[in-house]
Amino acid sequence: MIPASHESRSASLTLAPRGEVRHDWTVEEIEALFALPFNDLLFHAQQVHRAHFDPNAVQVSTLLSIKTGACPEDCKYCPQSGHYNTGLGKEKLLEVEKVVEQARAAREAGASRFCMGAAWKSPREKDLDVVLEMVRRVKALGLETCMTLGMVDNDQAGRLAEAGLDYYNHNLDTSPEYYGEIITTRTYADRLETLGNVRQAGMKVCAGGILGMGEAPRDRAALLQQLVRLEPHPESVPINMLVKVPGTPLEDVDDLDPIDFIRAIAVARILMPASHVRLSAGREQMNESTQALAFLAGANSIFYGDQLLTTANPQAEQDRALFDKLGLHPEVVGKSTRETCADDARQQADLAAALEVRAARQAAAALDARAGELAYDATRA
Repeated sequence: MIPASHESRSASLTLAPRGEVRHDWTVEEIEALFALPFNDLLFHAQQVHRAHFDPNAVQVSTLLSIKTGACPEDCKYCPQSGHYNTGLGKEKLLEVEKVVEQARAAREAGASRFCMGAAWKSPREKDLDVVLEMVRRVKALGLETCMTLGMVDNDQAGRLAEAGLDYYNHNLDTSPEYYGEIITTRTYADRLETLGNVRQAGMKVCAGGILGMGEAPRDRAALLQQLVRLEPHPESVPINMLVKVPGTPLEDVDDLDPIDFIRAIAVARILMPASHVRLSAGREQMNESTQALAFLAGANSIFYGDQLLTTANPQAEQDRALFDKLGLHPEVVGKSTRETCADDARQQADLAAALEVRAARQAAAALDARAGELAYDATRA
C-alpha cells in the first residue's frame, strides 16, 4: 500500500502531459516536483525526455575562452573577476586564426557546437568586429556557434545574428531573491533584458544557472521558474554545479548533495521538455555514477574537452569511455527527433532480425546434434 504522504503529494501535483509546454509554473508547483520520491521524479523525467529526444543521444559542445581575466563584474563564484585574487592571469582577445584552429580541432574530436566566451561586462565596439569574424569563420566549418560576451544591446545582438551566431549564452545564475548575495555589478533585470535582445534578434537562447552557491532549495525552484517564464523556453539550459575556486568568496561554501543536483536536472527536464539540458560545470568533481544519473534524469548536452573557460572538465577520452559504457552517442546536428527515432527503430528491427537468425541457427544445430545421437551406426555392429 502506498503511504498516505506519497498519495497526498501525488494528488496535489498535476503534472503536465508529456507533450505540453507550459510557461505558468508556480514556485509551489516546482517545489512539489523537487519533493517527489526520487524514483518517481526520474521516471517522469525519463518519460518527458523520451517524448522529445533520442534518449541515448547527447549534444556535444566545446568551450573556448577567447578573452580571459580582469572582468569588472563581482560574481562571487568567478575566478575571472578582477575583484578577487585567484592567480588567474589576464589575457587579451585571441586572434581569429587561433580560434578557428581550436574550432577545427573540436570538430575533429566530435563536437557539434563551438562556444566562445569572453570576460566582459559587455563587448566594446573594436572587439565586436573581431568577434563577428570569429563567428563567420567558425560557422564556415559546419559547426553551430555560441557566444557568451556579457550584456548585449539590440544593435549588438542584431549584428551577431547577422554574422551567423546560432546561440547566445547568458545565465541567470540563481533566483531573483538570492541574486544580490552573489552579484552586485549587474542586476537581474539587466540579464533578462539581454536575453530579450538575443531572442528579438532571432538567435537561440542558452540560459541556466549555478547550484551549490549557498542558496536555499526554494531558490533553485525560483531560478527554474524564471527560465520557464521565458517564451519560448531557452533552447539550451546549462545546469552548473559550483566549482569552488580558491580566492573567490564562495571557496568554502558547503558542498551540494549530488542527489539534490540530480533532482534539479530532472525538474528542469520536466519543466522545459523540448530544451537541451546541459550537464555543465562541475562534471570534473562528479563520478561516473552521478553523471549516469544525470543522463537518466534528462541531461542531454555536455561540454567536451579538457577545460571550460578556466576550470577543469573531464578529458575527451574519459567522456568517450563513459559514453561507450552507457551506450550513449553524440547527437547529429540537423537530424530531427523523428529521423533519430526512425533510425532507432531500424536498429531495433535489424537487431531483432539478427537475433532471429541466430536463434534459427542454434535450433538447427541442436536438431542436427540430436539427430546424430539417435542415428544408427552400422560400423559398430
